[in-house]
Amino acid sequence: MKEISALMGYRPSIHVVDATLRDGGLVNDFYFTDDFVKALYRANIKAGVDYMEFGYKASKEMFDENKFGKWKFCKDEHIREIVGDNDTDLKIAVMADVGRCDYKQDIINRIDSPIDLIRVATYLTTIPGAVAMIEDAKNKGYEVSCNIMAISNTQESDLRIALDTLGQTPVDVLYIVDSFGALYPEQIARITDIYMEFAEKYNKKIGIHAHNNQQLAFANTIEAVGDGVDWLDATYASMGRGAGNCAMELLLGLLRNPKYHIYPVIQFIEKHMNKLREDGIVWGYDLQYLMTGILNQHPRTAIQFTKERRQDYTEFYKEIIAQD
Repeated sequence: MKEISALMGYRPSIHVVDATLRDGGLVNDFYFTDDFVKALYRANIKAGVDYMEFGYKASKEMFDENKFGKWKFCKDEHIREIVGDNDTDLKIAVMADVGRCDYKQDIINRIDSPIDLIRVATYLTTIPGAVAMIEDAKNKGYEVSCNIMAISNTQESDLRIALDTLGQTPVDVLYIVDSFGALYPEQIARITDIYMEFAEKYNKKIGIHAHNNQQLAFANTIEAVGDGVDWLDATYASMGRGAGNCAMELLLGLLRNPKYHIYPVIQFIEKHMNKLREDGIVWGYDLQYLMTGILNQHPRTAIQFTKERRQDYTEFYKEIIAQD
């Protein structure tokens, strides 16, 4: 019987991570106002969220700073403009993609930074690069997690090799990432078993980052919680790339830990997330994302379909079937 079946209780080891600015930033090229970011920061504090992910530490050589908002790059001084000395229980996180960041120069020593957690993002093909970044961040004094992306496209034998390699690093948390929103709860259960095997071997924590292409982000997160996953990603109003992520309001409605409070989340959505939609920012479940999820494809074609405001779903389906 899964532990989540005991819905009258809670597991104090669970950590909730707000990824709204980072994953949501992929929808609007990270152009959030400072007022929005400050309000989100305050909402997370009131809601009892454990970590707030501000965005990426992206390479300024690879990405034009004039084409993105500042949370694509998460300069320490910009974070401090929002959080000051961050004299709160909320910890600050940023993501750094293997091969898309200049981590040696842009990630400074933890003692001089407002950032607490570096989230390394990698594919199976870039595990050696992830190892180097994990060791660098740990040597600089940070907590470190590692997101293995697109695992729905991986062979179990390759995943095991990657987890064994990463388990030998000083990484704190290893993340299950359903990048394409292609996985079902039964598959999450199987994958979680594999992750937990290496978590126990190397004394690591496990996290999950789910996408909502098939409206299963919340269900898959529930499955993972019941299987022992402790680090849970969510976004306000499910804002994230394409179909979005597990909704923060759903997640906090599930968790029974009295440290979490759903009311500040509802307040923030009413005042700020609805305003983003009114301003024309588009995210969330739709048929085009369902199709790429079913086909276990990257949603880039569905994102383009959305940007072009197409409505010819059947034609789109025929196009992506031809690519599969």
